[in-house]
Amino acid sequence: MALFRTKTEGEAPIAGADAILADLDGVVYRGAGAIPFAVASLNRAAAAMPVGYLTNNAARSDASVAAHLVELGLRTEPRDVVTSPQAAMRLLRAAVPEGATVLVVGGEGIVVELERAGYRPTRSADDGPAAVVQGFAPDVAWTQLAEASFALRPGSENGTGIPWIATNMDWTIPVARGIAPGNGTLVSAVHTAVGRFPEVAGKPETPIFAEAAERFGARTPLMIGDRLDTDILGASRAGIRSAVVLTGIDRAKQLLAAEAGMRPDFILADLRGLHEPYPLARAGRNGEVRVGDARVRLEGSRIAVVADGDPLDRLRAACTVIWESGRPIHTLEVPPELYGSGT
Repeated sequence: MALFRTKTEGEAPIAGADAILADLDGVVYRGAGAIPFAVASLNRAAAAMPVGYLTNNAARSDASVAAHLVELGLRTEPRDVVTSPQAAMRLLRAAVPEGATVLVVGGEGIVVELERAGYRPTRSADDGPAAVVQGFAPDVAWTQLAEASFALRPGSENGTGIPWIATNMDWTIPVARGIAPGNGTLVSAVHTAVGRFPEVAGKPETPIFAEAAERFGARTPLMIGDRLDTDILGASRAGIRSAVVLTGIDRAKQLLAAEAGMRPDFILADLRGLHEPYPLARAGRNGEVRVGDARVRLEGSRIAVVADGDPLDRLRAACTVIWESGRPIHTLEVPPELYGSGT
């Protein structure tokens, strides 16, 4: 959101993109149900360009994810779904030859991809696995974490342990009943036991974005996500424009405090905004930033809302002021009403 624009509206976020890459949880659905306006907006985008769905959730295969999306009304095929286990195979192929035995912590999504890639999955460290691939599944228990720990013990290969690839490090996962522990918490348990860290395939690391760009032949994709620390940071690392949608995990509070690298190009209330002209941040008098009718400025260490305007535009203006100031959020006085903006 650069300053010093003379126009009040720019092009829609989708303009200039040759593919849409969308997160799932918190963007397309919450629990089993579709988020309002998501299906129609993504089907509209799919009429003009490829739409890929990037998920860190390793519990399901691409086919099962695609079947769920079709049930919601999306025109989707399995190849449109890019999973963190698929990205993990990119890392695994560089470390372990085809045909090797690989220990699985997780569900169907990892097993399917290992077999497609020519590996032999196992659940037991006693089978002498050449690597461990760990991902989330609702039924992952202590026994699976223990098997990974046994396989990864120091000295099992060249004194340092066999390769360990985590599909993702999400600390939480949104489910129908609320926010639950994610794969990062399970990986942390194994880390505590073995004293080392895995390679990571999913967001915010770049392998999953490389897999998507290659599959869809995309040079200028737009990433849509609900989490700054995975979707937006990952897009930034991959050199991809991004839009955050306020229908999932991160809201105004997280956006106002976002560090460089986690700041999206667009802030959307829902996916209808993908196709609508995006309001530009303009420089006003006395150091004000104007977005629509909202006006915000920095007065010493205080963020001052000069004119409320639309709540979402107020949030966009406040983010611009804070981000352009170069000052960390804890040094600023932020009015409480801004934390409820845009939600």
